[in-house]
Amino acid sequence: MPKETEKMNTEPGESDTSTGLEVIQTELDRRAYYLRTLYDVSKELFGTVNFEAILRNFMLMTMGNFGVFRCFILTCNDSADQVRHIVSVGFDEDEQSRLQQFSCRFLEGNSTCMVESAGLEKLGSTPFPPDVSLIFPFRIDTDQIGILGLGPKLTEEPFEKHDKELLGTLVNNLVVALKNALSFEEINALNEELQVKNEELEKALHELQAAMRKVEILESIKANLCKFVPATVTRMIERSPTSESLEARERDLTVMFLDIEGYTKITEEVGGTETNSLVEKYFSVFMDAIYTNNGDVMETAGDGLMILFLAEDRTAHALDAVRAAATIREKTAVINKESTVVSQPLAINIGITSGRAYLGASRYSSTTGSRWTYTAHGMLVNMAARICTKATGGAILTNRATAERAGDEFRIVSLGKSRLKNISEEMEIFEVKQRPHFPL
Repeated sequence: MPKETEKMNTEPGESDTSTGLEVIQTELDRRAYYLRTLYDVSKELFGTVNFEAILRNFMLMTMGNFGVFRCFILTCNDSADQVRHIVSVGFDEDEQSRLQQFSCRFLEGNSTCMVESAGLEKLGSTPFPPDVSLIFPFRIDTDQIGILGLGPKLTEEPFEKHDKELLGTLVNNLVVALKNALSFEEINALNEELQVKNEELEKALHELQAAMRKVEILESIKANLCKFVPATVTRMIERSPTSESLEARERDLTVMFLDIEGYTKITEEVGGTETNSLVEKYFSVFMDAIYTNNGDVMETAGDGLMILFLAEDRTAHALDAVRAAATIREKTAVINKESTVVSQPLAINIGITSGRAYLGASRYSSTTGSRWTYTAHGMLVNMAARICTKATGGAILTNRATAERAGDEFRIVSLGKSRLKNISEEMEIFEVKQRPHFPL
C-alpha cells in the first residue's frame, strides 16, 4: 500500500484520539476549577458567623467565579411579606425596590426552581430589572427563605448546565453557613439572656444574703431579748407586730406568787454567792413545771416569782396553775433530799388566785426616758401576793375561784376566812393538799 494511502488511513484515528483526550482534560480542568471554587467559597463562608457578612462574601465570590457584574441576594420570612436582608452590587435604589417587590411576589408561590432570563419575562406584572439573567430561590429554615439573582456574564456567554450545577452546590453551602449563623445568633442571644438571668440571680442572691444576715441579727436579738421578755409578749408581737394587742384589757386569768421561806436566814447561813446558786438550781427546775403548764413568768424579785396563766378557758388556766404549783412542790421535795447546802430543807410557799384582772402593757415615763412593762394588775394580783405571804412550810393556798375550778382534780380544803394586809374584807382561803401518789 502506498505511504500516502497508509497515512490517510491512520490520521483520522489519531485525530479522534487526540480530540477525546482534550475533552477529558478539559473536563478534568473544569472539575478541578469547581473544586477550587467550592473550597474557596466554603472557606470564605465558614470564616464568619455574621449573617450579613456571609451574604455579602458569597455574593462577591459568586460574581468573581462566574464573571458577572450584577448580583443580589435577598432573604425574607416564610410568607414572603417581610424582607429581612438584601445585599446587591450593580443595582441603583429604584432597581433595588423592584428587586424586593418581585422577589417577594416570586417567593409567594413557594417556587424552588432556578429560572433563567427567558422564563423571567413570563413572570408576573412586576418583572426583575432587565439585566437579571438567572434567579435561584432557596430555603434557609422553616421561618426564612431567600433568593439569589445573577446578571449576565461579562463574556456574554449563557449559563451552562455545569454552571448551574456548581451554583446549586454553592447555594447549598450558603444555606449551611446561614443556618450556622442563625444558630450562633440564637446561642448568643441565649447566652446574653443567661448572663442577664445570672446577673439578676446574683443580685437576688446578694439581697437574700443581706436579708439573711438581717434575719440572723434579728434572731440573735430575739434570742437575747427572750431571756428578759415574757414568752406571752413575744408570741403576741410575733402574731401581730403592729396591733393593739398589748394594750391593757380586763380578762379572766390566774395569778401565782411563790417565794422561798426563810430566804434571809439562808443567805446569812451560806452567803450570797451560794444562795444565788441555790436559787438558780431550784428555779430552773420550777421553770419546766411552769412552762409545761402554759405559765409565763412575768416578774422576779430575789426569792420570788410572779407567774400568769392565760388559757382562754377559765377552768383550764386555774388547773394549769394548780398543776404547776403541785409539780413545784414535788420537785422541791426531791431536790431537798439531794441537797446538803443548807441545814434545813427549803420550803416554797405559793399563793394562787383566779378571776378578772387588767392585763397589758404599761408605760412609765421620766426625764431619763420611758420604760414599758407587760403584766397584770388589780385586786386579784394583790390578793395572790397576800395569800402567798400567809403560806408556810411549802403550802399552796388559793382563793375560792381557783378552788372551785380545780376541785375536781385536786383535794382542796377551806382554811376559813382570814384578813389580808391592805384588804378591807376578810377572804376565805383554801389549801391544795398533797397528791396521793407523792407523799411528803
